[in-house]
Amino acid sequence: MRIAVFNQKGGVGKTTTALNLAAALARDSAPTLLVDLDPQAHLSAIHGKAPGEAHKSIFALYQDNRPLEELAVSWEGVGRLVPAHAELIKVDSIFGKGPAILNRLSIALHALEAAGGEEATMIDCCPFLGVLSLNAIFASDRILIPVSSDYLSLRGALQIEHTLKALEPVLKRRIERRYLLTRFDRRRKMSFDIQERMRQQFGAELCETVISENVAIAEAPSLNLDIFAHNPTSRGAQDYLALMGELQAVRFM
Repeated sequence: MRIAVFNQKGGVGKTTTALNLAAALARDSAPTLLVDLDPQAHLSAIHGKAPGEAHKSIFALYQDNRPLEELAVSWEGVGRLVPAHAELIKVDSIFGKGPAILNRLSIALHALEAAGGEEATMIDCCPFLGVLSLNAIFASDRILIPVSSDYLSLRGALQIEHTLKALEPVLKRRIERRYLLTRFDRRRKMSFDIQERMRQQFGAELCETVISENVAIAEAPSLNLDIFAHNPTSRGAQDYLALMGELQAVRFM
């Protein structure tokens, strides 16, 4: 099972969702492989001890075709991480957009799984559509799209839907996806308005679970922790456990 956490808009909670959903799975006895495919390397920074050299990051998969097993580092309470590096920003210009590059991650994950690697993989995508995001989409069984509870993010979600539909003829299949509302403030009428508009637009592909605006979620990354290691009784932790349960119930995971 492979999930790409993707949105072409930044600041919607992609990295937070990838990490905390992986941590929720770990609590459910399913350690997960996290792949940081964002040149900004925010997920790797939260880890705190990820290697800082390009040749020890996911960039080495593209540069030297190094196996993921050699690049993965342990993450207590979560699973393992394949870290990112700023050099990833060069992937489009250096390696082009041929099938060999676009399917590089998929092939590497298949090799890792065949050797007995993690059953679950969570890919934290970069916030733009290029070779790296296409690698994640082509490699994944499903896409999880965090959408911040504001009007600009709603417009961004409609653009993503257009993008995914445009890719489906290339993949020769419908891309299974779920939209997830994040930064949901129950004190604001706007949050519920956005939720209703999303429900009208995406129907059952909108998660019933929402990720509430929560101090603990915001604090955890600065402490190099996932939400469960930081505050397992917080509303944020409850939301991510609920999300995991919902996705498992609809066979999304």
